[in-house]
Amino acid sequence: MQPGRVLLLQPSPTVTPAGAGQPSDLSQTVVSWLPISVEPWVGDVFSTIVIIVLAWAVSRLVVQLFGRRIAQFFRRPSLTRTALRGIRVAVYLFAIISIMGVWGLKIGDIGLSVAVFSAVVGVVVAPIVGSFISGIFLLADQPYEIGDMIELADRDQRGFVEDITLRHTKIFTLDNSFLVIPNGTMRDRDVVNYSAEDPRMRLSLDVLVTYESDIGEARTLVERAARQVDNVIGGGPDIRVGAARYPAAPTCYINEYGDHGVLLTLRYWVTEPYKLLAARSKVQTNLADLVEDADVEFAYPHSHLHFDETSGAMELSMAEQRGREMEFPTDGGEPGPSAPQSSDADGE
Repeated sequence: MQPGRVLLLQPSPTVTPAGAGQPSDLSQTVVSWLPISVEPWVGDVFSTIVIIVLAWAVSRLVVQLFGRRIAQFFRRPSLTRTALRGIRVAVYLFAIISIMGVWGLKIGDIGLSVAVFSAVVGVVVAPIVGSFISGIFLLADQPYEIGDMIELADRDQRGFVEDITLRHTKIFTLDNSFLVIPNGTMRDRDVVNYSAEDPRMRLSLDVLVTYESDIGEARTLVERAARQVDNVIGGGPDIRVGAARYPAAPTCYINEYGDHGVLLTLRYWVTEPYKLLAARSKVQTNLADLVEDADVEFAYPHSHLHFDETSGAMELSMAEQRGREMEFPTDGGEPGPSAPQSSDADGE
């Protein structure tokens, strides 16, 4: 028997794509630090957690180190917060790219998926993109700033701007409610800013006094009632609004001579626009106390009807006129019976 040859069958090596099923360098380093042997995917999970924690710590550290310098550079709270948010987003974006490297993913691998996903949800993403663009315009145009008191004209609602982001504007109303309005909607609204440039605001108050009152004394008392309020500007240089200048002290004008009295208009300035109704109420309370012992009387709408011989005759109905003629005949005869004596047909 001749010796034959023995064939040894060995499995052919399989080629695995780079990064698939193989731990990354960072995972291998982390696993090597552990006192026990673990699976490669456990190292990937641990590495992901480490990257997230480091990203959170680095973002906070960067904000603390450069936050004050950024605030001094922009000098606007809204731009400062936007810049700090951009720094945080950049740190977390770098962390996401690092996590993708840990799991063996590349940007090119998900490029097609992102393109398909963007095409599918384009209709949903379009309003969000519009809000981002509107937020950029709001930050550039500066119609209001964080801390300003604004009024939404269409809602007749006032509040303080709490935050301005690229997507929305947060407002705390005076009723202690919270509004979050997309920037796309804010750009289409009529917004009144009470805190822009100069927080001082001018108010007016109409007072109607009788013609019998001392008009000069009435004007003096109205101005004095405004000066006695704490947050009302009592005097000083004229206040400039655009190209015009207005007296800083309370000033009472004769507006018109009306049907029921003389209309006086008080113009006065308050130092802060946050308690307008309270300031107006104090002015009117002081005025009511001052006119008690003065020759001034508030007028009110009233009518006085006067009839005389020139006022004409009052028309009567035919039945009333016939009854008056029977009771008081015009030919000088005796008054006739005012009513039949009997209701019988024979007159009995």
